[in-house]
Amino acid sequence: MACVDMDLLAQFEQAAKQGRADALYNLGLAYSTGQGVAVDFVTAHKWFNLAAMRGVDEAKSWRAQLSSEMSPSQIAEAQKLAREWLSVSR
Repeated sequence: MACVDMDLLAQFEQAAKQGRADALYNLGLAYSTGQGVAVDFVTAHKWFNLAAMRGVDEAKSWRAQLSSEMSPSQIAEAQKLAREWLSVSR
């Protein structure tokens, strides 16, 4: 993925609010690789989890890879954030 600028991140966030799986996945990529934002595995896991729930197979792979590098409490936090995002975005 090429370098992500802040305008593109804002577009991904807006599209994610609409439930677009590709935007959820792209946000996961941005946070897992530090493209346009600081690397944040908890936030990346959240976005990959949400994308995986919408059928993005690549998100499942990324989520699994991140999970292997995260503590159980970090994974729990990411899952909590995903649930909260779902409850707010409906």
